[in-house]
Amino acid sequence: MVDKEKKPKAIRQLNQSDVSEIIQMALSDNVAFDNIFTQFGLKEGDVKKIMRNNLKTSSYRTWRKRVQKFSARREFYK
Repeated sequence: MVDKEKKPKAIRQLNQSDVSEIIQMALSDNVAFDNIFTQFGLKEGDVKKIMRNNLKTSSYRTWRKRVQKFSARREFYK
């Protein structure tokens, strides 16, 4: 039987409390994607997928704009 889910294995194994913590970390201006990778083994793209799947569309877009804006100003932001 073929697994139809195309989510990376790491994302499929997260429980709801892990997802909540990842979202909280990603929304924080003080936590970089490297910190999330160290703690959960998720790459930036995986975090974006989690955020896209768990936030309202407008909230996700606002978050992405904020991350892009700060990353342009500060080399090590997110």
